Formats: sequence, structure tokens, C-alpha cells
Amino acid sequence: MMKKIYVSIAMGLMLWSQTAVAGDSPDVVPAVAAQIRANIPGLPIDAIRPAPIDGLYELKVGGQLFYSDRTGEHLISSGHIFETKTRKDLTALRLQAINKIDWSTLPLKQAIVSGDPKGLPVAVFTDPNCPYCKKLETELKDAKGIKVYTFLFPLEAIHPTARAHAASIWCAKNKHEALLDVMLKGKTLPKGTCSTPIDANEALARKLGINGTPTMIAADGRKFAGVKTAAGLKAWLEQK
Repeated sequence: MMKKIYVSIAMGLMLWSQTAVAGDSPDVVPAVAAQIRANIPGLPIDAIRPAPIDGLYELKVGGQLFYSDRTGEHLISSGHIFETKTRKDLTALRLQAINKIDWSTLPLKQAIVSGDPKGLPVAVFTDPNCPYCKKLETELKDAKGIKVYTFLFPLEAIHPTARAHAASIWCAKNKHEALLDVMLKGKTLPKGTCSTPIDANEALARKLGINGTPTMIAADGRKFAGVKTAAGLKAWLEQK
């Protein structure tokens, strides 16, 4: 009796895999469509049809389109390839790899040094007027085990007074304290009249493909644009 039940179940699964789902293109083999759905269970696929590129399948999900390979093990969304089992963004990982920066080429003398002298190094391109930079700075000021190199990178097109603030910070006797005063306490410092590396930092940012703040660089050359918590940043810096 039990054997008959197993045979019945197996035949049912076989029949299901060979039956087209309503809405799927007749050009899609039902077994392929079933495999795609099985490997992307979190995506409510309305219909599957062959894509214009051989080997790819178009997945209609409401009013959106995604693409997958014939196995459903890889999904293409917004120009990025994702591994469906692990949800890894393979495109982002590849971009990270090809855009790594040689840490040894960074002109650290152009940066404000703070944090743990023996900590994990991170370079931060920051705009004194940037709200996201200020949020990051609240995390960095008490971070443990991280040595920070802050490159002043004012984005004048967005924040017209940022360059003046950056100059005031650099020309202060205690640069890091001045940075905290401006960014976290909202203080206005005396006008900076010394020579600053701001122009050089802007040129460096262009060379490295950095156009927004905050942007961070790890010692192994990885870049990250945005804010992280102190714990999240340390975990990111520890990645191999």
C-alpha cells in the first residue's frame, strides 16, 4: 500500500512538472518553468517566456520584469546578477573586485588621523555639511579598534559653505577636535587661512571614482559609499 502511495506521488510530481502554468509561454518547457519557480520561491511569478537572449527567461511579476537562467539559480534584476540560493549580488561583488584601490597609493598626509592608533585602518571621504557624514561621524567618534583617516571632500555644488568649513577644520590647531565641533556640535570656527589639501583631495576623489560622501576605503582596497554603524564598519573592515 505504501509503495503505491509513493508511486502515486511521484507520478503526480512528474505530471505537474510537465503541465504548463496558465500565462506561461507555450515556448517554455513546463519542466524548465517548474524548476525556475522552485529555485526562486520568494518571487510570485505570473508568467515565464523566453527572453530575446538565448538561454535567458523573462519572468513577469506584477508590472515588473526579471530575468533568470533556465535553472532559476541566477536572477537578473536592475542590471545585477543575483545568486538565488544565497541571495548574493554577484555583480556588486565583481564591481567591488575590479574597483579596488591600492591603499599604499593614498596620500595619508592629506587626511586627519583619529581613532585607535593600532586599529584597523579606514579612509573616509567626508563633507563637513553632509548629514550622512555627520551620522557616520557619531559612530566613528567612539568606535573601538578602528583607525580613521578623514579626507576633507566638500561638495560645494550641494553645500555652498562646506569648503569654508573644511578649511577652518584643517587650519585648526587640533584638526579632529575641530571636525567634531563643526560636524557634531554645529560650531562656527575662525576662517581658515592656511594652505589646505582640499584641492588635492578633490582631484584624488575624481581619480578614485568617488563622487559622493561619505565614502570609505578599507585597507584591502574595498570601497563603500554610505553609512555604517561602528560595529558594522569594524565587521566590514575585518572581512577577507
